[in-house]
Amino acid sequence: MADTQTVETEPDRKQRSVRVVLLALMITMMLAMLDNMIVGTAMPTIVGELGGLEHLSWVVTAYTLATAAATPLWGKLGDMYGRKGVFMSSIVLFLIGSALSGMAQDMGQLIGFRAVQGLGAGGLMVGVMAIIGDLIPPRERGKYQGMMAGVMALAMIGGPLVGGTITDNWGWRWSFYINLPLGVVSLGLISVVLHLPKKRAQARIDYLGAALLTVGITSIVLVTTWGGTEYAWTSARIMELIGIGVAALVGFVFWQTKAAEPVVPLHIFRNRNFTLMSIIGFITGFVMFGATLFLPLYQQSVQGASATNSGLLLLPMLGAMLVTSMVAGRITTNSGRYYVFPVLGSVLMVIGLYLLSTMDTGTSRFTSGLFMAVVGLGMGCLMQITMLVAQNSVEMKDMGVASSSTTLFRTLGSSFGVAIMGALFNHRVQDVMAERAGALGSKVTEQSAQLDAKSLEKLPAAAREAYQFAVSAGTHSAFLLGSVVAVISLVAAVFVKEVPLKGAGPQKTADDAAPTPLVEV
Repeated sequence: MADTQTVETEPDRKQRSVRVVLLALMITMMLAMLDNMIVGTAMPTIVGELGGLEHLSWVVTAYTLATAAATPLWGKLGDMYGRKGVFMSSIVLFLIGSALSGMAQDMGQLIGFRAVQGLGAGGLMVGVMAIIGDLIPPRERGKYQGMMAGVMALAMIGGPLVGGTITDNWGWRWSFYINLPLGVVSLGLISVVLHLPKKRAQARIDYLGAALLTVGITSIVLVTTWGGTEYAWTSARIMELIGIGVAALVGFVFWQTKAAEPVVPLHIFRNRNFTLMSIIGFITGFVMFGATLFLPLYQQSVQGASATNSGLLLLPMLGAMLVTSMVAGRITTNSGRYYVFPVLGSVLMVIGLYLLSTMDTGTSRFTSGLFMAVVGLGMGCLMQITMLVAQNSVEMKDMGVASSSTTLFRTLGSSFGVAIMGALFNHRVQDVMAERAGALGSKVTEQSAQLDAKSLEKLPAAAREAYQFAVSAGTHSAFLLGSVVAVISLVAAVFVKEVPLKGAGPQKTADDAAPTPLVEV
């Protein structure tokens, strides 16, 4: 009788173990996503205390550069030396960077410590995705999509609110210190509950490949960050960075064919689905971060919404994304079919972005909310499905590099989206201001095409009206470009081949049975 009871409770214990691990992973995912949004809200206060306004952009750029450069390396290290130890190391490095950033005494120190924090952050999202890939078979993974989408939505909505509250009540240093208790909880749960087999690779780390990839990614991110803002797109500095980036990436691809243990094994791109998911991930990042940048700007400048609750302005898009992601996950788990979601998601994204491009100075908040919801429905079909299909397309030994490559493409897509849509927006706003407000309009947008609420209130009524019209024109151009770019995602989705998800099916054979989750309480 006792034996029978043990057998009956074993699945429950394992399921509970998986849930505990997932809780720790979601906390870590929250750390990765919340940080920039909380810090962004605190930046005016930080500059007021530390000074160094001319170096302000580097506080974000240093973090972004380090994160992008470190992402593929963390994935490969996890494949070579074991996921758990590498993942915990990235959390520890992130927490060290957070503590040091909170203790920074000048802007130079803050920039350097943010780079340390970014190096750790590069392993957070990759580690979460790769461990989920290890623990949960692809067929079952869809059930947890809603949880990940919920964390993402919560971070995007709550980030600015939490950042403002912390800065006003505790001081800006707690924008960094808040990571410490959350990180310690995550570390504790992972160290006790998660048990994965340890690995020890015989081959040495591909240092040359890592260096070439880091230089290439750094050059790309700097081009998209500086182009059109710090330097003209045709300036010598931007041309030099483009040349260095292209040369480094070409050298990287060549070296990966020779390296004994390549950082990014090129054979994973021979799989059609993996390559297509990388493209779709790039486009999703391009569109999503462009939308989250310009929608609050439009609603604050044109519709008169409060900047304090800027995260809430995105609620229609993020809510729709959350619901769709949960539904898509459930359907994928129950049926094992997923082809329809990349196609449907891309169609909705194209339509939604086109609808957003039609907004003008007379568009109501209700109408813009509906348009945002359409975009959110499309993203909900794409956000987690791209990672699921990418991981299903590779062998278990390449799970880390598959997760890191997909994450990297999405990150690079966001950099390109913000840069290209931003350049188009700024150019259009400045042109329209010059047309409608003459010399005053040109002077108003001389420094920046994105005015804050205080600057907007100081403008004469005619100039303010011209600026609202200019922002409408700028968002029209930016979202129209996004809609055209999203067509690439649709084309890629059409060619996806629906391969059965591993570890699936009501009748599982010995060959395709799902691996037992490697967790213990």
